[in-house]
Amino acid sequence: MDLFEYQARDLFEAHGIPVLPAQVARTPEEARSAAKAIGGRVVIKAQVKTGGRGKAGGVKVAENPDEAFEKASAILGMDIKGHRVNAVMVAQAAPIDSEYYLAILLDRAQRSFLVMASVSGGMDIEEVAHKTPEKLAKVLVDPLKGIDQAQALAIATQANFPADIRDSVAKVLLDLWKCFVAEDATLVEINPLVKTNDGKIIALDGKVTFDDNAIFRHADHEVLVDHDATDPLEAMAKEKDLNYVKLEGEVGIIGNGAGLVMSTLDVVAYAGEKFGGVKPANFLDIGGGASAQVMADGLAIILGDKDVKSVFVNVFGGITSCDAVANGILQALEILGPKAAKPIVVRLDGNNVVEGRRILNEAAHPLIQQVDTMDGAASRAAELASASSGVAK
Repeated sequence: MDLFEYQARDLFEAHGIPVLPAQVARTPEEARSAAKAIGGRVVIKAQVKTGGRGKAGGVKVAENPDEAFEKASAILGMDIKGHRVNAVMVAQAAPIDSEYYLAILLDRAQRSFLVMASVSGGMDIEEVAHKTPEKLAKVLVDPLKGIDQAQALAIATQANFPADIRDSVAKVLLDLWKCFVAEDATLVEINPLVKTNDGKIIALDGKVTFDDNAIFRHADHEVLVDHDATDPLEAMAKEKDLNYVKLEGEVGIIGNGAGLVMSTLDVVAYAGEKFGGVKPANFLDIGGGASAQVMADGLAIILGDKDVKSVFVNVFGGITSCDAVANGILQALEILGPKAAKPIVVRLDGNNVVEGRRILNEAAHPLIQQVDTMDGAASRAAELASASSGVAK
């Protein structure tokens, strides 16, 4: 889960990382009130989970509360790279002397944590890494040892931070590490970390990404969820404890086991090339011990996706028996009634497959087609999706 900048700022403050006074505003009037409360020059910053806000006109300086009202009026409602601005952060303006970069992230390739630090902040770190790689220090962190004061100071030195601020930067890095661990984050980034004219070190902008797999340890993170941007189908799947990811395709996918589902996505994508580029519409794993009700819940979610033109149910019975899957499919269709109007291709194999196929055959539901092989079922599902959507063959 990614946080908005104002949420990252509040999180940093809670962990002792120095930040400037700021308030979030969702109307121009709220922005004016926030600017009045903060006092002096303020910066109005669009709150969207994408970069390039400044170039898009989403960051403006206001000299007084009335200007804050005007600038917020211009920013609220903007579209920045497909993200609508529904809120702005009104922050105290900083007298900036220098800008730096500091981040801690999960390095999946190295199976470790990584600190990145640079004296060239305020710009895309990818640009720094490409044009001046010598200005970007990358230091792996032993997950079992973490970062202590000595290593934090060593990293600040390796990144060539000026000697007069190394202790301050090391202190920020140490607090950033504590935040990273305590919140189960996969990324905590400060860009820029600034030195003000009076020598203070302040986190001026921040990005934070939480590990969704650790959400059960953080009930307090629920209030940080951006429900307006959450796909309703993904939200529904989460309520049902289903592993669902929305994709941009036409064939709905249901399988039992992540490995089988991933293979199914590949097979459908390959088969879809013969039918005008039809692609999978989602990832949905009903798990290894899914009941008939779970099968019904999964099918209801996929059939509720307007982009889905056909559904491919691919199940290899192990813990999940094929007869339970068959009953689940029929149960879902009964519950959905007229809302279920999309063809469903079913491939069953494994535990109790004969009984599962018998149940579906005897039901003779007009929406259900059975195909014995995975490749054949994928091809049929892609063909049906192509015909329904009008994709050229």
